[in-house]
Amino acid sequence: MRINKKKLATDVITLLKEEYPAVKCALTYEKPHELLIATRLSAQCTDKRVNMVTPALFERFPTIEAFAEAEVSEVEKYIQSCGLFKTKARDIVAMCVMLRDNYGSIVPDKIEELTKLPGVGRKTANLIVGDLYGKPAMVCDTHVIRITNLLGLSDTKDAAKVEKQLRACVPAEEGLMLCHRLVWHGRAVCVARSPKCGACVLANVCRSGIKSSEARGRI
Repeated sequence: MRINKKKLATDVITLLKEEYPAVKCALTYEKPHELLIATRLSAQCTDKRVNMVTPALFERFPTIEAFAEAEVSEVEKYIQSCGLFKTKARDIVAMCVMLRDNYGSIVPDKIEELTKLPGVGRKTANLIVGDLYGKPAMVCDTHVIRITNLLGLSDTKDAAKVEKQLRACVPAEEGLMLCHRLVWHGRAVCVARSPKCGACVLANVCRSGIKSSEARGRI
């Protein structure tokens, strides 16, 4: 049966709003560039770990200029527990050099400009324009990709394609908060290796959840 993705998206948005009325980005930051750097650190690393690392990092390098002038090797020492720390340290210094030299030490508010920065892809760029500047955004991280595939809102693991598919069925003003709620839901209930379908608020609209219920009914 063909899925009405716009209706499904509306149902998912409504149910998740009721379940998670007040959510926000899990990364801790005070300044725009701190969110940019924290998001880069979160690649293949938990937000909890990033939030443990960034206080000392941001105290040592309090400004974009300080990061731009930093030795990559010193940045590495602060972030080595985040994984891929050598690549991340190099990207952080390079992106801050570019922010200083090309953008007047101001974090851009356009996805097209943000993705020019070293280490910044569309997921990070969407988070920045959404959380910092209040613009329509669709942050397609691993939780969002996995859960929207399970729901039937997307049908690929390619983040750019998932973003395009979600933009086609999710109202622009709902995109950012839907993604934040999907992340929270992915951590609390729809866990990758052991989903708690019986406790899931989306069970009755989730393609995978419905199939699971039908299978149990035949046993």
